Amino acid sequence: MQMQIKIQRWLFSLLIIGALFVGGCGSSPAANSTPTPNPAGESISLSPSPSPAAVAASSQFSNLPRLEGKATVVMTVKGAPITIELDGTNAPITAGNFVDLVQKGVYDGLVFHRVVREPQPFVVQGGDPQGKDPKFPTARLGTGGFIDPKTSAERRIPLEIKAKGAANPTYSATLEEAGVKEKPVLMHSRGAVAMARSQSPDSASSQFYFTLTDVPFLDGSYAVFGYVKQGMDVVDKIEAGDRIDKATITQGLENFKPVQ
Repeated sequence: MQMQIKIQRWLFSLLIIGALFVGGCGSSPAANSTPTPNPAGESISLSPSPSPAAVAASSQFSNLPRLEGKATVVMTVKGAPITIELDGTNAPITAGNFVDLVQKGVYDGLVFHRVVREPQPFVVQGGDPQGKDPKFPTARLGTGGFIDPKTSAERRIPLEIKAKGAANPTYSATLEEAGVKEKPVLMHSRGAVAMARSQSPDSASSQFYFTLTDVPFLDGSYAVFGYVKQGMDVVDKIEAGDRIDKATITQGLENFKPVQ
């Protein structure tokens, strides 16, 4: 019986991964497991001072925007707000990229193209810029990323995961690949906001997902960069095809460092 349960869980994980893995930059994660404490409702104070991680990221990826501290984004879906707290202290490049795209209006009008709730809650995913065109084929959503007008190429950011006790994040590799045994500072608990990517670790661009439940087996493999502070009930009601009305930075913009 125990072996049968393990096989069922393994098959479920493969099913989810297969359903979410796509070409281009638009692939995403997998299923759920043991519940952990949910930080989505915790209050995070703003801090303008740069963290060691942000300083390191500044020199290593100077061509990418970054967030040195905290920021708050309010994303409206069908008229209802979702408040997201971004953690640039522990994910400066990933959070900075998101702030930059919000500032550019990239997410306004985009569709949530993938919602997985069955056979159990998993993720709500959106952020493909191709979804702004209502005539774009639905079947092809999930393959696009942000095209930087300065380079006329897709902007991709490195996989960025900070382990507990580490001075700086690990870049361009999962924690397992990097030989790091500690858990990430930012975990895939319910309400986490993380970047979708394809098989390549440095393939994330603009697509992101909300976790609908605790998904601990994604920890260390995908970059969490914030949490839903308010409006998780709105996330729970999102259906495939729903659009983001607007996304706005409401706090912490002084911590944002764009590319000059």
